[in-house]
Amino acid sequence: MRIRATVAAVTGALALSALVVPAAAQADGTHGAGPTAIPRSVFQHAAPSGAKVRTALVAGDPKISSVTVNGGKDIVLGTTAAKTITATLTASDDSGIQDAIVYLWHGANVDSVDGYLGPIVGDDTAQIAKCTAASATTSTCKVTFKVNPRSQNDLYKNSLAGTWKVAVAALAKDGGSTENEAYKSQHVQRASTQSVNAAPEPVKKGKTITVTGKLARANWETYKYAGYTGQPVKLQFRKKNSNAYTTVKTVKTNSTGNLKTTVKAVEDGYWRYNYAGTTTTPAVVATGDFVDVK
Repeated sequence: MRIRATVAAVTGALALSALVVPAAAQADGTHGAGPTAIPRSVFQHAAPSGAKVRTALVAGDPKISSVTVNGGKDIVLGTTAAKTITATLTASDDSGIQDAIVYLWHGANVDSVDGYLGPIVGDDTAQIAKCTAASATTSTCKVTFKVNPRSQNDLYKNSLAGTWKVAVAALAKDGGSTENEAYKSQHVQRASTQSVNAAPEPVKKGKTITVTGKLARANWETYKYAGYTGQPVKLQFRKKNSNAYTTVKTVKTNSTGNLKTTVKAVEDGYWRYNYAGTTTTPAVVATGDFVDVK
């Protein structure tokens, strides 16, 4: 899908193109419609007395020094609950900072995207960010937006899990603007779960313990959790009176995400499965299952 350059010029304020959704999807709530447009050329401003609108970056435009999304952590979504994401942008300009924007996009490049996460704004939006001045020239601006795994416009397909680009822009009080469509990267992930069961319990010393479990992750298309196949997961053991887990072996999940292996019963302790995670799926650790060895 192609980004449409739909930017309105405003005087002394920020203008953004709004996210556009197909009319049919809006009417019937079809899941998986996805965005057809996201903000493209983010800033424009109208010069005094009807002068030509300036869109090019020139010397003296604001400088963006830092951007943080979701406190620097990956964005993890399950199958039901929406999350409010906070992004902060720090910028400076001789005239001071008036406004800012931070949003995420997914796709091969900025002209061919299939996902947008960020504030939804219209032509009548006067202010996108809440900017707090640290000095006469520098401000930190906070942008908030919701991400909903059940929205037809947000995480409407599983292939959206992974690496997204973070687009940013800052607007100075004198109307100058700076934008960067790929300032940094951000992981958006499908929430994961990990279970474990060690049996039998209790067990005689030297006998075999069977340790089973399942690694699953959110499916944004079915709104259920499904097994994550072919993933290496560490089986770990912690002695009864110890605080540290030790890796015993690595086990791969089968075609349904299940894990199964055997070990010898040596002493009392806790068994757990520990998954390291990928760019699409966060790390997850099962709560240790205690086995009493007689």
